Amino acid sequence: MMREGAQGGKVRELQARLRQAGHFDLNPTGYYGPVTTASVSAFQKRRGLTADGQVTRATWNDLTARTRTPTRAELYPPTTRPIADPDPRCLTGRALCISKESRTLAWMIDGKTVSAMDVRFGSELTPTREGEFGVTFKSRDHHSTLYDTPMPYAMFFSGGQAVHYSADFAANGYNGASHGCVNVRDREKVAALFEQVRVGEKVIVY
Repeated sequence: MMREGAQGGKVRELQARLRQAGHFDLNPTGYYGPVTTASVSAFQKRRGLTADGQVTRATWNDLTARTRTPTRAELYPPTTRPIADPDPRCLTGRALCISKESRTLAWMIDGKTVSAMDVRFGSELTPTREGEFGVTFKSRDHHSTLYDTPMPYAMFFSGGQAVHYSADFAANGYNGASHGCVNVRDREKVAALFEQVRVGEKVIVY
């Protein structure tokens, strides 16, 4: 029925059901890659099926019998990885809650997540600083003079470090790093965030 290289809605459902069954620790992507193959194989092994990582009718029937139909939120989550439990400092007021462990940013108001997005951080040589900060200033069409690179929708929080859209992150994913900034790869989401966040509001990096 499905094997590595497949993509689409059925793969999303497969991944969501595997997540329910405890065999897929990412959010659904709709692409059947090596991680999904390994997850299917682990489920098959546990159920006494041929563990070849390919979804046969027997595998699908066994999986669907032990899981429920995924909700739309489960099929189309806002981030690649599940959002981390928020730092306690994020639970009051308005806060950009940024987790290095889950590599996600959650925009929270009074303890509730309004929006969330994937983020990327600085390298070992130029790490993103951790702690509690405030947005110092915003620049919609910022251009870094230090690195000669565009930083659209920049929201600065610690010196030259800012949350901003990154075309490189959008194109290359986690096969790179920032110079210390918090990169966002979804331009539409960070543009909407830029309109909502005000100077002085909390930025928690943990």
